[in-house]
Parts: sequence; structure tokens; C-alpha cells
Amino acid sequence: MKFAVIVVDMHKDALKGSPDNLLVQQRRALIPRIKFLVDEARKLNGVIVFALDSYFEKDFLFKGKLRPFAIRGTRGAELIDEFEVHSEDINLPKRRFSAFFRTDLDITLRTLDLDTIAVAGINTDVCVFSTAIDGICNDFNVVVISDCAAARNPEIHEKMISILSDTSTYPLLRVRTAEEFLVEAKENRILEV
Repeated sequence: MKFAVIVVDMHKDALKGSPDNLLVQQRRALIPRIKFLVDEARKLNGVIVFALDSYFEKDFLFKGKLRPFAIRGTRGAELIDEFEVHSEDINLPKRRFSAFFRTDLDITLRTLDLDTIAVAGINTDVCVFSTAIDGICNDFNVVVISDCAAARNPEIHEKMISILSDTSTYPLLRVRTAEEFLVEAKENRILEV
């Protein structure tokens, strides 16, 4: 198994706000977990992809409830400072929820001869979910890392993890904790049931 860890939307705008804000606390709590996943994945020669929102100020998505954020060229669209970016890491700006949608991620992963992606980040119910589903649609084995993802609230996160844990695409799409995934990756048994 050759894999990539896709870290979704850990940009500055996603983590800004009052430290007392529950959403900000939930998202900040992911940082050490995702750092652990990334650091251990690097030791196993995993490819690290930082897929970050990168919108235009008048983007179509802002015609709904969403207010402009992660505007291309602003600090808000940058990866949070807590992550160390290595020269071999892939920085992937994305204009929509999925890291695959109209980006070169598919061809990049194939060029690197990868067959599996592990998806972490925010939000479980939107960008993590979209990236996971598009991973399957692009013929990659997909693992959603349950303890390295969060949604607007814990109930939505748990509901999405439950849905992803019980799909007809198993074992091509699975849910694992960071530790479970890393053990499977180390032992090269990603598709063992």
C-alpha cells in the first residue's frame, strides 16, 4: 500500500475566533491529533497533502449562507502555523468542498503510484465527506480518520462517522482512528477486513 494523508481545510480562517467558542475549541483540539497522524505517516513514507479552501471574494458559494472566508491571497487561506510543511508535501488550493474537484490531485496521486488516501480535517459532513466520496469515485481506497476530523458540532461528526462506517463501499471506504490506520499502513494490510 502506498498512501497519502489529505489534511482538509486546516487554514487560518477555519480556526479564527474566540478561544471560548466551542467550534474553535473543537477544531483546535484536532491539531495535535492531525500532527501526530502527519508525523507518523511521514515515517512510513506517506505523502502529505494540505488541501485548503481558496476562494474568490465573489465566489458562487457565498451567495448562500456562507460568508466570505479563506479568500485566495489572504492570510486566512493559509495553512495554520502549527503545521510544519516539508518540501515534499503537496499544497493544494481548492475552490470547492472536495480536494479532487477540478484540481490535479487525482493525476498527482497516480503519478506518485499511490492507491490509498487517508482523509482528516474539517468539516466531517462537508469537505472531509466530499473528498472521501470523490476518492472512491477516482478509484482510491479511502480511510476517513475519525479522531482527526470534526464538524460544526460533535453530534453531526458522530452521525457522519456512523454513515461512513456503514456504506456499501466497505472495505474500499473505511473509518479508522489514526492509530488503527497507522498500524495497518505499517503492516501494509489496508484492505484486510
